[in-house]
Amino acid sequence: MIRYEYPFNESIRTMLRLEHLFDRLGQLMPREAAVDHHFALATLFEIMDVSSRADLKSDLLKELERQKAVLNGFRGNPSIQEEVLDQVIGRIERAFQALNQAPGKAGQSLTTNEWLMSIRSRISIPGGTCEFDLPAYYAWQQSAPERRRADLQHWVATLAPFAEALQLLLGLLRDSGIPHKVYAQQGQYQQSLPAGKTYQLLRMRIDPSLGLIPEISGHRLMVSIRLMRQEPDGRLRPANEDASFELTLC
Repeated sequence: MIRYEYPFNESIRTMLRLEHLFDRLGQLMPREAAVDHHFALATLFEIMDVSSRADLKSDLLKELERQKAVLNGFRGNPSIQEEVLDQVIGRIERAFQALNQAPGKAGQSLTTNEWLMSIRSRISIPGGTCEFDLPAYYAWQQSAPERRRADLQHWVATLAPFAEALQLLLGLLRDSGIPHKVYAQQGQYQQSLPAGKTYQLLRMRIDPSLGLIPEISGHRLMVSIRLMRQEPDGRLRPANEDASFELTLC
């Protein structure tokens, strides 16, 4: 099954983008090739860029506090295991403390590293990190993989509180939804959302053997999914066929 996610607000949109980048970074760092570590650095800079466009730290802290308040409201509920509840709240408190102690925006401490910033200023230029442009960076790429990994781990460690808070919050959000099977007639599906209840994330899973790609749109009142099929030339056309998939609103 292929899973697609669609955010209903800008805050969740930013969090999903950062999660995507942190996941990529986690896959690139353990590798040994210099080109993989080059793209790990590029991803690190992307994380810094995305984080700087919004007050990410403040938003994460507020959301951690909100989640803690929501979970504390379940105390005394006979259907809730207090031990499990305490563990989750403990994770939130630890993530809050670590993030609150992190200085400034994500990666702000790295901006004082002139060597890194010289790479950052040229990495978006096509071919801008060639050996004749950045000989020191080229020399670093020729060093042992262990040294490059150690450097990357040192730089990425400054982002750990942000990554931990993101992982925790998105995990809690995803766990709040209940999946159910729905049916799209002639490739179209619409669902009205109940008034007074705010959803932040739509998740859908669809069988890849169907060869269908969803185009998702939504707001606080309604969600709409149009199933598309990709032509050999890459263009998408509406799939006028019935299909079922799994839908979760979080």
